[in-house]
Amino acid sequence: MKQVFVIGDVHGEYELFQEVLKKFQPDKQQLILIGDLNDRGPKSKDCWLLGMELVEKYQAVYLRGNHEQYFMEFMESPEDWFPSYLYNGGKETIESLLHKGATDEYSPTEIAMMIRSRYKKLLDFLSERPFYYEWGKYLFVHAGVDLSKDWRETSLQDFLWIREPFHEGRNDTDKTIVFGHTITPMLYGDMQTTALWQSDGKIGIDGGAVFGGTLHGVVFDENELIHDYEIPNNHGPWQPDF
Repeated sequence: MKQVFVIGDVHGEYELFQEVLKKFQPDKQQLILIGDLNDRGPKSKDCWLLGMELVEKYQAVYLRGNHEQYFMEFMESPEDWFPSYLYNGGKETIESLLHKGATDEYSPTEIAMMIRSRYKKLLDFLSERPFYYEWGKYLFVHAGVDLSKDWRETSLQDFLWIREPFHEGRNDTDKTIVFGHTITPMLYGDMQTTALWQSDGKIGIDGGAVFGGTLHGVVFDENELIHDYEIPNNHGPWQPDF
């Protein structure tokens, strides 16, 4: 492929996901999903199923995000992870997989058992998601890398969770590193700028769609960023009801 088309953190915003995919040109672009298709937004199940379809149909690269990891950790140890997972947007994911009110009706163990019995293919799929993808001079990763060492030695935890040490560290990797995880309003420090964030060969593409910001679809060729499609969330931010 001569180009890549990379989509930022979707977080259950299915309609925005569908909208930005209208810009994707499968005949000449490799599709990359930067991770965090689930949690907070209302339609995690739909986003996951679409993500699976894109991998199967177009060989899309769907990277693992910290929220996919969070969900899988909940599934492995539901009683331990339930409170924190719900607090971080897991309630919406569980309800999209089961039904509204499921988190009040059933114990964490019962919830995990029901999900496991209904969604084996999805769980297997999520467990196979890669942590990064290299394409020419670009490195695509959910959160970032450890810039204090060879980036390939980054811990799996840091690929999913790292923030300031990566944002503020010096990039000597010879790679342009494209990442999500930390919303660009936070990277800009003004809590409102949803544009792409670029600094020292690092490009942040999470426009905070689920918080009322924007979802980015970014096109790169082998040399540079050539287009950014920015889809605004016009229906308002995530409003947790716990």
